Amino acid sequence: MEIFCGIDWAESHHDVALVDDTGALLAKRRITDDTAGYRLLLDLLAEHGDSPEHPIPVAIETSHGLLVAALRTGRRQVFAVNPLAAARYRDRHGVSRKKSDPGDALVLANILRTDMPMHRPLPADSDQGRAVTVLARAQQDAVWNRQQLGNQIRSLLREYYPAALGAFQSKPGGLARPDARVILAAAPTPAKAARLSMSQLRAALKRAGRQRGIDAEAERLRDIFRSEQARHPEAVEDAFGHQLAALLKQFDAACQAGDDLAQAVEAAFREHPDAEIYLSFPGLGVQLAARVLAEIGDDRTRFADARGLKAYAGSAPITRASGKKSYVGRRMVKNNRLMHAGFLWAFSSLQASPGADAHYRRRRDHGDWHAGAQRNLLNRLLGQLFHCLQNRRPFDEQMAFPVRQGVAAAAA
Repeated sequence: MEIFCGIDWAESHHDVALVDDTGALLAKRRITDDTAGYRLLLDLLAEHGDSPEHPIPVAIETSHGLLVAALRTGRRQVFAVNPLAAARYRDRHGVSRKKSDPGDALVLANILRTDMPMHRPLPADSDQGRAVTVLARAQQDAVWNRQQLGNQIRSLLREYYPAALGAFQSKPGGLARPDARVILAAAPTPAKAARLSMSQLRAALKRAGRQRGIDAEAERLRDIFRSEQARHPEAVEDAFGHQLAALLKQFDAACQAGDDLAQAVEAAFREHPDAEIYLSFPGLGVQLAARVLAEIGDDRTRFADARGLKAYAGSAPITRASGKKSYVGRRMVKNNRLMHAGFLWAFSSLQASPGADAHYRRRRDHGDWHAGAQRNLLNRLLGQLFHCLQNRRPFDEQMAFPVRQGVAAAAA
């Protein structure tokens, strides 16, 4: 007799249901979200035949947290069922639209009983791979947070302090530059900026870490800050200055967090056994390669073939056909983090790989828009990555993008 477990996850407690292969409810229990609750769950599973050799599969609506970590020990299969999919299954048990936490746990258990082959268990990634996932996603979130705060500061400066915006926006890094943040903190209003002396500007640039061209940069900033410009009344300008100072504190923390996490990502990624394979691909640096690894994982059995990986990333097109109508378009349901990293990868590869650039040009000549050509190139790169990871070999430009005979003859 096979046993299946469903867990309705919540913040402070979880409802558990066990069913057999006929759908009969064997046990139900509510556990707390702590060590005692996890132990109670494992004891309940053991009472119904759970063992290291034959663990009971579990369905739950999340893939994260300590409860999932406790369940994933050993060979147990844990299925993270999308809450939207679980809601559709609920209608199979009744049309009254009733809902309860114990009832949802029973629905999840029955999903495994009836449709386990249609769902994918959580990948068996290594601890090092999961550590890269945590760090890479945290670093990406920090970058997005930094960009959001930078956009807020930019909008604020346009409203009352456009001279400061013009002084730094055209330089690499823009407002995220250390010298921009230091000088804006020292002079958050046009009035204070106009009073800055050359010595104060030089000192601020040195505090920001600048070592060359300090006098020329200080003179440039002094001329910009003392130029004639439209101003708000003094009281209003000071109020804007307080708002800018508050945003700068958050901005400094976000910039520092992004830098610290980037260092942690690099250290963890370089220790991973797949790092050399990823870095052999054109357009992949350490941070971008870590993001791709974080979303793909290092479980070699996660995808049956390259098509599965391409569909997961959203680079493979999807067909919708009904009657006489057929439509081929891009996938809307995908791993958005992997697609974001993939577009950056495909764009960077144009400069690093002649074959990738030629492939992109062919797609553009074929009629694809830029995004479509990029997606097509990413689709090909992901197939090559899957092959290299499965066979433990680095990227080879000649094998990945063989020169066509007609192109070679034209070049000759």
